[in-house]
Amino acid sequence: MSTNLYQDMPPFIHGDHKMKTLSRLDVRPQYVHHLAPKPPAEANQSAPKHKDWKQMCVKRSVTSVISLLILLLLAGILLAYYFSSTCIHGLQCGDSSCVWASQWCDGVEDCPAGQDEANCVRLHGSGFVLQVYGSGGWRNVCSRGWSAQQGRASCLEMGYSRGTFFQSGQQRVTSEGGFFQLKSDFYPEASILQQFVLTNSCPDDSVVTLQCTDCGRGVNSSRPSAGTWPWQVSLQLAGSHYCGGAIVSPYWLVTAAHCVLRDPRPAAWTVYTATVNPLDTLFTPAHFVSHIVIHEGYNSLTHTGDIALMRLKKPLDFTDSNIGPVCLPNIGLNITDQQHSWITQLSGSGDAGSGFLYLKGVQVSIMDSVECNRSSQYRGRISQDMLCARGTDEAVCQADSGSPLVTLKNGVWWLTGDTIWGDKCTEHNIGVHSNISYFQAWIHQQMKKHQND
Repeated sequence: MSTNLYQDMPPFIHGDHKMKTLSRLDVRPQYVHHLAPKPPAEANQSAPKHKDWKQMCVKRSVTSVISLLILLLLAGILLAYYFSSTCIHGLQCGDSSCVWASQWCDGVEDCPAGQDEANCVRLHGSGFVLQVYGSGGWRNVCSRGWSAQQGRASCLEMGYSRGTFFQSGQQRVTSEGGFFQLKSDFYPEASILQQFVLTNSCPDDSVVTLQCTDCGRGVNSSRPSAGTWPWQVSLQLAGSHYCGGAIVSPYWLVTAAHCVLRDPRPAAWTVYTATVNPLDTLFTPAHFVSHIVIHEGYNSLTHTGDIALMRLKKPLDFTDSNIGPVCLPNIGLNITDQQHSWITQLSGSGDAGSGFLYLKGVQVSIMDSVECNRSSQYRGRISQDMLCARGTDEAVCQADSGSPLVTLKNGVWWLTGDTIWGDKCTEHNIGVHSNISYFQAWIHQQMKKHQND
């Protein structure tokens, strides 16, 4: 059955209001003209959108240019820093040159003046534990395979004269940073610094102790007498006592810089050692100076860097019980005011002919630098290379320039300071001394530098 698609359509009404039935032929498609709606505003604004895109490109271009300029500026700063500091990837030699960190303390001098090999071996603490620098740090040395031969080579590295060596020992310590172990084959002709390899542990945690001289001995540790202090020397100009000093090795003496600046010529000075009996002639025999080293940082106004070294032409004979060195303070040696400290001095009048000079000792206590720097005392003039020592009377203020300040710790006497100045000494009985611990590395560096003078 077919369906008439037009049977339900209403008839058209004409003007005579008569209804006429539409036939299929009368039906025509009806077309209605519709106006297209306006597009949305944003879709119809192609020109402003194009303009915004251009502005965005300009902004991005400006930002890129600014970023590039900033990067170029930073690169320029880094390059300037690199060329102004040539050791950005290495260590400074002391002049305008530098070397790689791996070249430091490798047994080969790469710096023009040899600074890279100057301070590579040291002693630590009151136990004289040997330490060697390498692979970026200081490490103890395993005692396995160690002998006097390696001990002498290590003393040589620290600036002592060839053959100077007292004894090696061992001590148990633990370390998280590893150790140095002697290589299986030792070559005496090679530097001791080339004879080690890194190891994580030592057998029984046993490491090397080393003493290059039998220092800091020979004085009654409970109550030193007015007799000898075997390291005390008299430095004389034109036959008269001028300054004091301390023996630290067979060849080397420590004194004050302002003393030797009076006449820096080695030939102008004569050195005499003290004796046990103050009634004996003080000035026999005479010793002569081959070289004088004055600290390059000495300032006569501030008294900083007031230290000097004298090297003797011939070594002192330590088999004489009246002569012996005081110990240079090792790294890590903790000196406090609890230890006994003494200033030794030569008093009286006389010359090389009469010998009427007597050796005296004055007990003192080392002060905290903050206390010494108070306005009522030295008003902030005590720098880190100085220390203060206080006594009970004005005898503290009578010590000669360059006279040693020594401290007893663990049965050993250490050179803590040398007398340099004290403009308020008589007011508070406080003297000022060079801090030898501060200058310890400098002393060994100069000893090695002038080892053959």
